[in-house]
Amino acid sequence: MASETITLGGGCFWCLEAVYELVDGVLAVESGYSNGHVLHPSYEQVCEGDTGHAEVVRVSFDPERIPLREVLEIFFTIHDPTTRNRQGNDVGPQYRSGIYTHSEEQAAVAREVMAEVNEALGGRVVTELVPERNYSRAEAYHQHYFANNPGQGYCAFVVAPKVEKFRKTFKSRVRAA
Repeated sequence: MASETITLGGGCFWCLEAVYELVDGVLAVESGYSNGHVLHPSYEQVCEGDTGHAEVVRVSFDPERIPLREVLEIFFTIHDPTTRNRQGNDVGPQYRSGIYTHSEEQAAVAREVMAEVNEALGGRVVTELVPERNYSRAEAYHQHYFANNPGQGYCAFVVAPKVEKFRKTFKSRVRAA
């Protein structure tokens, strides 16, 4: 089975991870930090906002089951790509919207999808599109955070609505239980 990996930043990584773990065709999701200048930063360092890193998820998927275009369509539906360095109450460069590619082929698909989304949103998309660099896996307690902590306040009030939006918008893409 062939697999492909893309790295996405759309605010807090708990939100993206919770959604992509439900997507049929996604093989693995890992929360981490990407595209900053500090080697192997901690969560606390990234939260300070001066490492240059974004909170991201690395999404590994089977392109025979779900093409990159659909992975990106989900991404643009579950976060706001029009707010710079912010998603809801999460504010800072670590919460920026970004697509961090692993190949030029991915970048070409991302440019196409972004152009369509940008046109639909009146030219307001601020998502950065650059190659992934300086990636670090987040601490173990961040992995599968929503699945392990569904009753935690942030999860109940921020993550759960995004998961529900995904379930309603992409019914055919929800992994069978």
